Order: sequence, then C-alpha cells, then structure tokens
Amino acid sequence: MSVTRQLTAILTDCYDAHQAIRPQVAVTPLLFSPGFSKQLNSEVWFKAEHLQHTGSFKFRGASNKLRLLDEDCRARGVITASSGNHGQGMALAGQLNDVPVTVYASESASSLKLSAIRAWGAKVITLDTDPLSVEIAAAAAARQEGKIFVSPYNDKDVIAGQGTIALEMLEQQPELDAVFVAVGGGGLISGIGAVLKNLSPHTKVIGCWPEASPAMYASLQAQHIVEVEESETLSDGTAGGLEPGSITFPLCMQVIDECVLVSEAEIRQAMREIARSERWMIEGAAGVAVAALLKQASVWKGKRVAVVLCGRNIMLEKFIGAVS
Repeated sequence: MSVTRQLTAILTDCYDAHQAIRPQVAVTPLLFSPGFSKQLNSEVWFKAEHLQHTGSFKFRGASNKLRLLDEDCRARGVITASSGNHGQGMALAGQLNDVPVTVYASESASSLKLSAIRAWGAKVITLDTDPLSVEIAAAAAARQEGKIFVSPYNDKDVIAGQGTIALEMLEQQPELDAVFVAVGGGGLISGIGAVLKNLSPHTKVIGCWPEASPAMYASLQAQHIVEVEESETLSDGTAGGLEPGSITFPLCMQVIDECVLVSEAEIRQAMREIARSERWMIEGAAGVAVAALLKQASVWKGKRVAVVLCGRNIMLEKFIGAVS
C-alpha cells in the first residue's frame, strides 16, 4: 500500500476509534493561552493531553488497540515495552478491558512511572539495557509466549488511537496554521499528521526533538532508519531508537513539514514558562514542543498555532531541580 493510501486508511481508523473509545478516553480541552499569545504575538492554543487519564495521550492508543483484540488474545494477555507513559496507558486500558498486561522497561526508567504502572495492575519486568533493546526483548517474549506485542508506536491501531487528538482539535478549532508535536518513535505525529493531511492540508505539522535524542530526526535527514548516539534528556518520553521496519518512518516522511531541534536548556525554559504562565507541570516531552514554538516564534507571528502537551510531569523532584 502506498503511503498516501496509508494516510487515508489511518484517517478511516481514526474516525472509528474517535467514536469507539468514548467514554473510556477523555476528550481533552484545546485551551487558548493569553500569556503565550501576547508574548509571541500569535494565537497560541494548547491541546491539554496532560489532563488525559494516566496523564498522557498514550492511553488513547492503548485503549484502541485492546478494544480490537479478539477474545482469545484478550484472555492470554499482552506484552508491551515502555519508559513510562505507554505502560501506564496500557495498564489502565488492560484493567478496563479485562486484559492482563505485562510491561517490559529499562532499569533506567523513572521509578515513579514504573510504580504507577504497577498501581494500575500491570506486571513490570525491568532489563538492564537501552529502551530499543527492551522493545526487541519484549517482542521476542511475546512471540515465545504466544501473546500479542503492543508497540508504543509501531502499530497501526495505536497510531489510530493517537490520531483522535487531531480530530478533536479540528472540532475545537477548525482553522490552525501549525501544530507542534514532540516526536519519539513517531506514533503520535503519524496519527495527528494523517488526519491533518487529509482534513486540513494547509496546517503545517511541526516535528520537535531534543538534541540529545534525535533518532527519528536523524533518520528523516538520512532518508532511512539510522542509529544515533543518545545522551540523557529531560524528554525521557521521546528517548530511544527506532526498530527496523518501523511503519512510522515512512509516515513521518510524508506528514512532517518542518523539523525543529531544541536543547536541554530550551526544554527547561519551556517547562518553566508553562509553569509560570499556565500553572501546569508538564513532562519534558511536552516541553520539547513548547520549546520548539518558542524557538520559532518569529515565524508564526500573527498565526494561529497549537501545541500538543503530550503528558504531565509526575517526577516532582526532578522537575524542581530542572527549573531551579
């Protein structure tokens, strides 16, 4: 199937998910920011996915994936890999859909997020390796145990669930000049981009990355999936490489109009600005998208732009240390 046809198919799946995952998944508000709008001389809106159940958009994709499983797969349970947010979304979706969930994670993942995953009822297995290797190990365990592996991003049903964000945004504010989205594995921006390219092609889709973890960015520049050296970043939600054959890579090639890299200092400043202006504690990945808008402020003067705040920050001590 061509990428263009894939985008149309994803839109159809997004419409289906948009109806099916209600009322389990919350419709999050698209909130106008007077402070940012005045500061940047543009009309700034925040899609408040940090107010989603479990504090992240990941609950959307997880809910959509589990609802589509047949009874046999539900009974056997599923395996996934996560640095935190996807695992929490899967754990709650599993609880609500009566599907046992096992989450593989790196030992370096946030202990608070892993505790939250366990609190939602999922089993957690930690490995002393990097996030991409954890994903590969989790997929291998699923094959061995005869269970479905649910990728955090490399799954069309997960992508369709994330794409419901864009359908909501267009219902809430039909005329948007640009949407800023943080990118890790590409599932979020693939879903959002597929909807916007079909329904609002004039809206620019801006992909945003931390300089310390630019796997998809580097792959897009090379026009094939590449490995990159990564370092510690406030944006742990976007950290990690791309698995070979990822379906999100060609989708990102098609839907992303512009790419923006931001430094750790810029992410930190964006988190501080959101806390000061909006009184929200957002996670580093959400800070990446805000930082990209701040960096490109002059480009969007007089325009109407939206930023997807993909998750809230539950790591209070790390947050306080980061912005002090």
